[in-house]
Amino acid sequence: MLDQVWFPLYITLKISLASSLIVAILGTLISYILARREFVGKWLVDVLVTLPMILPPTVTGYMLVVLLGKNGILGKVLFDLTGIRLLFTWQAAVIAAFVVSLPLMVKTATAAIEAVDRELEYVAYTLGRNELETALFITLPLAKKGILAGIVLSFARAVGEFGATLMVAGNIPGRTNTMAISIYSAFQGGNSELANTLVIILVLMSLISMAVTTKLVNSWKI
Repeated sequence: MLDQVWFPLYITLKISLASSLIVAILGTLISYILARREFVGKWLVDVLVTLPMILPPTVTGYMLVVLLGKNGILGKVLFDLTGIRLLFTWQAAVIAAFVVSLPLMVKTATAAIEAVDRELEYVAYTLGRNELETALFITLPLAKKGILAGIVLSFARAVGEFGATLMVAGNIPGRTNTMAISIYSAFQGGNSELANTLVIILVLMSLISMAVTTKLVNSWKI
């Protein structure tokens, strides 16, 4: 049974860490723009980023299939240029995890950045710092605990992702069978021992993530 536990744990961590890295970079950028910039269509960007939090994961997964499939809008271009097919790979699972976990990062990080006193930024401008330098050395460091909390929450969401991942990556043993998908398969196959073991591991991982997030948020409020 060890092999049946080890690979799902390994692929889940691999997907979640890769997704969290992308979320940390793009999520912080999006959060900063939403918190500090006014532009036409800002509400639409906010809605599109938040949408995966509201939609059923299978709907999000279906939209990704339409987008990334061999005949999809982006998938066709990628396949014609490189011959690479994204669907039913661990990379597709990373994209699914990124999409569904991004809203948690953006909502948390945007609130943290908005809480930073703008007077401090204005002082930096008067001392000759440009916007990029001010963001990197003043705004983001002051909002770092909220940003870190968003990353941890996004990681926890990626770890537990099921619906969208099943749609775009499938349940291929030894390739894309994540923890959540393996729990479902074990339950369907009547393997209660494996399902219970995976559930315990997944619950522990989620509890640790939530504990870290709570500590960061409480520290941020102080």
